Amino acid sequence: MNPADERRIHQLFEISVWLKGAHALIECLGGLLLYVATTDAIASFVNTLTQEELIEDPNDLIAGYLSQAASQFSVASKEFYAFYLLSHGLIKLLLVIGLLRGKLWSYPASLAALGAFMIYQVYRYSYTHSIGLLVLTVFDAVVMVLIWHEWRVVRRHVKA
Repeated sequence: MNPADERRIHQLFEISVWLKGAHALIECLGGLLLYVATTDAIASFVNTLTQEELIEDPNDLIAGYLSQAASQFSVASKEFYAFYLLSHGLIKLLLVIGLLRGKLWSYPASLAALGAFMIYQVYRYSYTHSIGLLVLTVFDAVVMVLIWHEWRVVRRHVKA
């Protein structure tokens, strides 16, 4: 591969890792917010967001779904999602820092973690049929290819 192509692939790698880092920070913040928010506060917030839409169109699928989900959101569910988001975000943040610093351990660890996350996302998709999960899984697959490529380049330079 010529140096210009290699440089472009490295730039794509860095951009994708920075995007993963931003996503990890959002997950951490979301997890922390869920930990500190009460289920009543969450339900009230969702009701405030959906109230006008439901007045305008009582059959609005998205607003109706969100309102119903918020009213049935249990403390156990809240704590699970908070833990999931925070732990998922912290793991990805640690891996992103390792990748951006070029730490050799971070490449195989990132591949393993992203692979496990992708398996879980496909599993969740089988229940939710969420397009967002599919998009995230495809993005993770692209990031995995870039990490694999970058790892091969880094190992070649370490051997030389």
